[in-house]
Amino acid sequence: MVVLASVLLMQGCTVSYKLNGASIDYNTIKTITVEAFTNRAAYQWAPMAPMFNTTLSDKYNHQTKLRQVKRDGDLVLSGEIVSYDQTNKSISADGYSSMVQLKMTVKVKFTNNKHHDDDFDKSFSANREYDSSQQLSAVQEELVQQMIDDIVDQVFNATVANW
Repeated sequence: MVVLASVLLMQGCTVSYKLNGASIDYNTIKTITVEAFTNRAAYQWAPMAPMFNTTLSDKYNHQTKLRQVKRDGDLVLSGEIVSYDQTNKSISADGYSSMVQLKMTVKVKFTNNKHHDDDFDKSFSANREYDSSQQLSAVQEELVQQMIDDIVDQVFNATVANW
């Protein structure tokens, strides 16, 4: 009797796995296409787009069981880096900038070919500050990677974490 009740109960359930916050029905969603994001920002730093693409692809590889395919995935991510700017954040007593803020914005189009109600087209941003006594070239790679990590986490949460 207990076995029969367990079998009947299990037939009404769907299998869903959670790995590091991901909530995906692997019976329905099996593949993902991560298209290359281009850098369309007015201010260009050449390594930014490859860094973003690698980090985004790695996030889905390491934290889901989705198989990445070149096109026509059950889930599709595409987009572009639309801005990368630096602005003076604060002024010191001598009238010069003391802190500079870097900001990066990525526009993401997400298509869920199994559940189009989940589709979206929106922007994600992150920023970091650094002391203006430092050269941007000395801190740029580390700060850009931190912003990329932040944006990729936001995209991951918006697409497969269902938070």
